[in-house]
Amino acid sequence: MPYRPDIPCKHPGCPALVPYGQKYCAKHRALHPEEVRSASKRGYGSRWQKASRAYLQAHPLCVICMKQGRYTRATVVDHIVPHRGDPKLFWDRTNWQSLCKQCHDRKTMTEDRYPVYHY
Repeated sequence: MPYRPDIPCKHPGCPALVPYGQKYCAKHRALHPEEVRSASKRGYGSRWQKASRAYLQAHPLCVICMKQGRYTRATVVDHIVPHRGDPKLFWDRTNWQSLCKQCHDRKTMTEDRYPVYHY
């Protein structure tokens, strides 16, 4: 059975090849800790589940859909500004918004996908 070819490192500008299934080369893996840690270690544990459920009960409609004149039930609590591991920003309720899964996935793929790195 043929093997899948190696793929380029996902870090911007890195030409190194990594085995299929990995995202970053050894040099850049440390710059992307969110890709390696589990959801609970990133802060999405039982405390987050309880807080997000309460937030969705208080804000049941998708913010983006409402701006477009549609009323869709929200299922995800999104961080407006990505927290990138900052606990203060993570728990700041003014940085939360209710979204439906479709809007959340679209926002994540367009706005939050490529973080800006400062060296």
